[in-house]
Amino acid sequence: MKTDVSDIALTAIAPVVWGSTYIVATEFLHGFSPLTVALLRALPAGLLLLLIVRRLPRGIWWFRAFALGALNISIFLSMLFVAAYRLPGGVAATVAAVQPLIVVFIAALLLKAPIRPVSLVAAIVGIIGVALLVLTPQAALDEIGIAAGLAGAVSMAFGNVLARKWKSPESLLTSTAWQLTAGGLLLVPVALAFEPAVPFPTVPNLLALAWLSLIGAALTYVLWFRGIARLESAAVSALLFLSPLTAVLLGWVFLGQSLSVLQIVGVLLVIGSIWLSQRVSART
Repeated sequence: MKTDVSDIALTAIAPVVWGSTYIVATEFLHGFSPLTVALLRALPAGLLLLLIVRRLPRGIWWFRAFALGALNISIFLSMLFVAAYRLPGGVAATVAAVQPLIVVFIAALLLKAPIRPVSLVAAIVGIIGVALLVLTPQAALDEIGIAAGLAGAVSMAFGNVLARKWKSPESLLTSTAWQLTAGGLLLVPVALAFEPAVPFPTVPNLLALAWLSLIGAALTYVLWFRGIARLESAAVSALLFLSPLTAVLLGWVFLGQSLSVLQIVGVLLVIGSIWLSQRVSART
């Protein structure tokens, strides 16, 4: 599959925006629980898109919409925010950085995609680069946060590969609306049963939720699923290394966090990993 630069650029917008999740959640959503934030991120975005497309799933796509919604939205976002609230800085994104490596093997299993040594090397280099970026001596590691990050990575890895395997008969906007809505609906009973009441939102809270839902979900998931449909699984997942890179750079710009020499080396390794993954995809 030949790779188009515009497809890479548009798909890359999603993980760049997702990299802002950590700073937005920790700085502007104090008092909100992880599952509640996940619900408020997914469901409004899904319902908005569903209102635009005005189409519901049919037949087997009821099951597939909820299965993909659970993997790509419900489980992934819940685990993402658990990790974001329990781990400092971009450490949560570091744990999620194993996803490109997981995708290589899941794609081989479900899509019969060849396991290319170069793709494995690119994924490992990316993980090392992200580790150098955020695993500083000051980084506090929380077992639950790490477990949540790993669970989210595995869930989205399966969801991304299955989204490629189950090609929706509807438009990209419609299939995204189904997944976001289904994922949000699955979170409703869990949040009501186990999460505390939502605090009365302030203006900064509302702006943060609007960013996470309208831009960080409605827009970015459309771009992400577009990339999944057009690019190789390994090439798409490699772009996720942009998320922790963005998280660290935002901390540097807005929170005054310094960058060491090792972190700069990590930045270069992440960029090199993404370049290598896209180069392999472009040659096939």
